[in-house]
Amino acid sequence: MALDLEEYLRTAFRDKLQLQHDELHETHGRTVPAWDATTLPPSTRLLLKRREVAEAERVLQSRRERMERLVQRWQQLGQREEQLRDVTLKFNTFLKASSARQERALQRAAKERARAAGQGAKAAHLHQELEGLLRRRERLAQRLQRLRGFGDYLQGVLARMGQFQDVPAMLAHFGALAGARAALAQQAEAGQERLAQDWARLRRYQEETSSELLRTTDELAQLRAQLEAAHHDVLQGESRWAHVQGTAAQKTLLLGQVKLAVLNLFQLATTRLEVPTDVALEDTEAQLDVVLLCMQDLAAICADLHPREPRLRPPHLPAATSTLPMRARVPPSQE
Repeated sequence: MALDLEEYLRTAFRDKLQLQHDELHETHGRTVPAWDATTLPPSTRLLLKRREVAEAERVLQSRRERMERLVQRWQQLGQREEQLRDVTLKFNTFLKASSARQERALQRAAKERARAAGQGAKAAHLHQELEGLLRRRERLAQRLQRLRGFGDYLQGVLARMGQFQDVPAMLAHFGALAGARAALAQQAEAGQERLAQDWARLRRYQEETSSELLRTTDELAQLRAQLEAAHHDVLQGESRWAHVQGTAAQKTLLLGQVKLAVLNLFQLATTRLEVPTDVALEDTEAQLDVVLLCMQDLAAICADLHPREPRLRPPHLPAATSTLPMRARVPPSQE
């Protein structure tokens, strides 16, 4: 609004200056009527010149006055513009202050309305609370009426006991006792739970121990069976070993007897037949070969002496495993 007023004043001042400028231009446009200078006498021409000069002076004076008035008017207009600017600023300040006051007033009014609404809501809430408290008071009064007999009973108990000052002290004492009893009951319940948990752990441990003992017993039975089987195997092995040792002893004895018999035959054959002997005493096979050769020679001699007697034919003897360096010679007396 202040800006619109300032723009209006500026437009009015501009229009006023334009109007004055047009008037001045019209004044400049006026000319003195032309006179024919050739037909006028010199004095008349001088008067005309003086009139023109006076007219020009007058015009200049009027212009100067008009210019002075214009300058004064311009200065007045400038002052008026400054005044109007100051008024405009003051009016803007007033408008701003007025709008600020109006806004503050509106805010105060809104706050007042909100506070009034809040007060109304609070009053309604307090009214509801009051109604609730009144209903609770009625309920408490009814309950007090119902519990009045209990109060008389407590008064009688207080009078009979005689160790409490008033009913609240007695109730506080019994409340503490009830709390202690509840705490003890809770502790007992917790102890029972812990005991049940301990029994459960003990049963689990016993079951685990029993299962482990059964497994150990089974393993021990298996180990005992394996031990008995191993002991039986050892006994069988010992019996077989004893049998083998006995058989080996018999075989060894029989082998010794055979070796002794072979040695006797060897010695007998070599002694009677006078066969040269270069055989060791421990070489039984060589001794048997020598004896076999001797028997073959004797059988051949017998066959040569009695060719017609079938019973005197030499029996079929096995071939000697070794050959002697020379044939055995039989002495004539033996033949």
